[in-house]
Amino acid sequence: MAGILAARIRRGDWQPNRAIPSESQLVQEYGLARATVRRAIAVLVDQGVLFVVPQRGTFVKPESQ
Repeated sequence: MAGILAARIRRGDWQPNRAIPSESQLVQEYGLARATVRRAIAVLVDQGVLFVVPQRGTFVKPESQ
């Protein structure tokens, strides 16, 4: 799942500093368990691809320059 989300970011589906769909939306879209989606997001946060703003959502981190 983390690979799928990372591929969508690389492809430009989600722009830097923009929110990705909510966990609920991703669960619905991919038909996966919420725990699977949360784990995938956590992996991408650990890799520095995404960042979380409490009460606001999960966002694509801009590439370092």
